[in-house]
Order: sequence, then structure tokens, then C-alpha cells
Amino acid sequence: MKALLRLLGLALLAGLALQLYFVARIAVMAVLNPESTAFQRSEAYLLARNTGALKWRQQWVPYEAMSDNLKRAVIASEDASFIEHDGVDVAALEKAWEKNAKAEQRAAQSASRPATTKPAGPNVKPPKIVGGSTITQQLAKNLFLSGERTLLRKGQELVLTMLLEALLSKQRILEIYLNSVEWGEGIFGAEAAAQHYYRKPASKLCTYEAARLAVMLPRPKYFETRTNSGYLASHASTIAARMGGVELP
Repeated sequence: MKALLRLLGLALLAGLALQLYFVARIAVMAVLNPESTAFQRSEAYLLARNTGALKWRQQWVPYEAMSDNLKRAVIASEDASFIEHDGVDVAALEKAWEKNAKAEQRAAQSASRPATTKPAGPNVKPPKIVGGSTITQQLAKNLFLSGERTLLRKGQELVLTMLLEALLSKQRILEIYLNSVEWGEGIFGAEAAAQHYYRKPASKLCTYEAARLAVMLPRPKYFETRTNSGYLASHASTIAARMGGVELP
């Protein structure tokens, strides 16, 4: 029993030490730009392993040097309540939960139909999972965490989200996010994305260019090879129409 209690005590101390480490790392980010994120390092490793070459395009630019069009487009597309919430958008999570539940229900109904009524072709695809993550949650995950989906990792993501909101301003959170998020294979940050897709600095992006980049964020590698996608064009128009109502931090 004593050995078990000692083990639990050590585990608690290790967990506390890890949280203090995260606090220190985030506090430093208030004044120093992070050199890289866990997600970037993981992607760079996978690319190097698969291609034999290191592909990593990124150039940090300060918040003031980014087009306000891009800031508004990303907020409109990824996190419309960014200014208002404290890191977690409960309403967005509820909507995502409802969409996922309906998708799973449809998939279950389709799978349970008699074989004679099912259309010919490949097996029914699993339902697409819709996320409800805020910009702060995405940043927490990208900065520190792996891509595994477990309750423990999700719990750590929420703790990191609260720490980011407590220690950094909304403007700083958005600045770090826009400078580190993926926009294609080995393409990280707004400046690299603007140069890659439009041959111009991030400060010069127009409304529609910014909207297209924002729509790419959930699936950057997919849209990198499908820049003429009708989905990309139509949704960019929708985001562009919403941008006028976005308040910037």
C-alpha cells in the first residue's frame, strides 16, 4: 500500500512539474517567438523520412506586418467568437457534437440496411468528424502536443488552452498562430503561405486571397494541390462576406 501511495505521489509531482514547465514556456512566449512547434517538428521529420529532404518554409513576421484581411479571414473561418471566449467556445463544441452524432447515426443506418438495398460500390465511408476547436485550442495542440486522440491528451489541451489565455494577450495568441500554422506541405505561417500561393508578402494580401488561405486551413495539403477547387472558391466568397463584421484584437 505504501509503495502504491508513493507511486501515486511521484506521478502527481511529475504531472505538476510538467504543468510548471508549460507555464514557463508560455510565459516566455509573451516576449520571445517560439522557434518551432511540436507539430512542425513532427511534420518535418515525416517529410525528411519519406523524401530524404528537409522541407520547411517559414518566415516570422510581427502582428502589425500581416494584412488585417488575413486576420479577419482566419477568425471568420476558424473561430468567429475568438475575441469573446476564454479559450473554449462551448456553443461551437455543442454544434460539432450534434453534427458528429447525426453523421454517426446516418452511417449506422446505412450500414444496417439489407445488402440488397445498398448501392453497388465500395463500403460506406466512416462519418467525417467535425471539430469545434478554437484558435487557442489549435495553437495549444500545435505548440506542445502529439496528434494522438486520447482523453488524457484532450485534458492536457484544455489546460494548455487556459494557460495560453491567462498568460498571453489575444493579439499575441493570434500572432503566434498565424506564424506557425500549416498552409501546405512544409509551408508554415502567413508569410510563407502568401509567398508560395500569391508571390507577395503577407502584408499585401487582399480580401479574397486572405479568404482563400483561411478556407485552406482545415486541409492545407489537400487544397495545396487543388487550388482551382470549386469548394475553395465558393467558401472563400462566404468568408470574404463575413470579414467585415470581424473585430480584431
